[in-house]
Amino acid sequence: MIDRPTNETETTVTSLDDLAKLANYSLIDTLTPDPDSTDNGADYTPRQVFSGHYVPVNPTPISDPEYVTHSSTFFHQLGFADSMAQSNGFMRMFSGDTSQVPTPMRNMGWATGYALSIYGNEYYQQCPFGTGNGYGDGRAVSVLEAVIQNKRWEMQLKGGGRTPYCRGADGRAVLRSSVREFLAQEHMHALGIPTSRSLSLYVSKTEKVRRPWYSEGSHSQDPDIMVYDPVAISTRVAPSFIRVGQLELFGRRARKQEHPKALQELEMIVLHLIDREYADVIDRSLPLSERILLLATEFRDRLTSLVANWIRVGYCQGNFNSDNCAAGGFTIDYGPFGFCGRFDPQFQPWTGGGQHFSFLHQPDAAERNFHMFCVALAPLFQTDPEAIEQLSEIRNGFAEEMTNKMEAMWSAKLGLSTFDPKLVKALLTLMTQSQVDYTLFFRELSGLPSSIEPLTKCFYQAPSNELMKRWEDWVSQWNSAIDSANTALSRSQENCMQQMKQVNPKYTLQEWFVQPAYQQAAEGSYELIRELQEVMTQPYAEQSKEVEEKYYRLRPSELNNLGGLSHYSCSS
Repeated sequence: MIDRPTNETETTVTSLDDLAKLANYSLIDTLTPDPDSTDNGADYTPRQVFSGHYVPVNPTPISDPEYVTHSSTFFHQLGFADSMAQSNGFMRMFSGDTSQVPTPMRNMGWATGYALSIYGNEYYQQCPFGTGNGYGDGRAVSVLEAVIQNKRWEMQLKGGGRTPYCRGADGRAVLRSSVREFLAQEHMHALGIPTSRSLSLYVSKTEKVRRPWYSEGSHSQDPDIMVYDPVAISTRVAPSFIRVGQLELFGRRARKQEHPKALQELEMIVLHLIDREYADVIDRSLPLSERILLLATEFRDRLTSLVANWIRVGYCQGNFNSDNCAAGGFTIDYGPFGFCGRFDPQFQPWTGGGQHFSFLHQPDAAERNFHMFCVALAPLFQTDPEAIEQLSEIRNGFAEEMTNKMEAMWSAKLGLSTFDPKLVKALLTLMTQSQVDYTLFFRELSGLPSSIEPLTKCFYQAPSNELMKRWEDWVSQWNSAIDSANTALSRSQENCMQQMKQVNPKYTLQEWFVQPAYQQAAEGSYELIRELQEVMTQPYAEQSKEVEEKYYRLRPSELNNLGGLSHYSCSS
């Protein structure tokens, strides 16, 4: 469904000095800083931020950083030499010490505020002040914008220490969550899903923080012990980190006229978003109202495509609030995410997420986020009722657009030329009743079996005779549909299989693969992380027999329903 280019380029950046020459800070040079911010970036106490687009803040370096891994794929795409990841200057900067960066890099980072909406409902009480003025990047500090290979990238430290938005927390990320996010971002990119990217991962050899977690073998929904985890900093990279929740913050302020420049700040952040994420499709010379309406249309297209592709590969975001929804239309914030193993339409890895953020409810959650996106834009049209009407039409068209993307996705997964609602509905019912592994089933289906027998390896329990009969009927109907599709497309069986295998991955990042990797990493062994990088950045490939035996199989039953593996109550 999505082209997956290699994007490898010639190495042109071999040192931090080379990277410094590419620095270009569009956000802090064109938008407004918080007028109450400090001059030296030492701004670590929770406080209200009433205006401005960002707060200048210095990251807090981790002590005694040690290299864990970097994304060689992304380094090559950017033209970075792999050796940079373990060089002193690069390690120092991307483990949080920006005090000695070469000019024209700047030694001060920035954090941004945003609002919170949960499933289309505005919330204020989650911020410590009950006003919504304390919610934002609590442990994420951006440290660089650079134009590389004619494309702008923002580099952000996850776990970079306290900011004014930390709400009393320590601003740190632990190794466990950092490994999960690092691997997930690169895996999603390899799957062809728009996503923030992983650059590097460093862990402290001496610094630990105390976190709630699950004891070994625990089936508890909530953590039952406190543990000391190594702290880590991962660097995530994207064209921008502007979220729907960020636009909402400025939209709310403009709507309620919270300060004299509120409407101006909303317009500035919206135009900045267009420049950063949509400049290739929205002409700057157009009138403001036309640009904003185009923005809404383009974002709707990206968001519906994104969520359809999440479901294509079995991904569940877990906590798809508006602040976890990138306004550029890509995946961001890998907290309590998970990849569906045993198929369940209500699959939800986060115990606090509820059904509204579960696997097949993600299109509905996306629609609620898009609604809040449009609500945030509306104050810019306060004197233009025609534009308000057009924005409403774009908003109301989301459900149809989402349905079209979902139907195309299911058709592609099944190798069909047109959507067959009865066939898909029957399949999802059978998969649920038969406890079928989502990834394995669709990959095996891509081999075009003529009976149910080759697919039984994907079942977590043996189907009853009645279920087997229904499966045989379904496979027969599907084979007839495949024959019709092949005829309509003048496609051979072999081409059909190849196309399906480009849509249905062989490997997805199951949590029971990741858990041993971060457990070993906590003991100083990083080999399994690097092995997972290698396997999960080739998710559609037929890899070695050893890899297949290890990673292409059903999850062992003894791992079912374990806290911290089947479900999480937090993502620190």
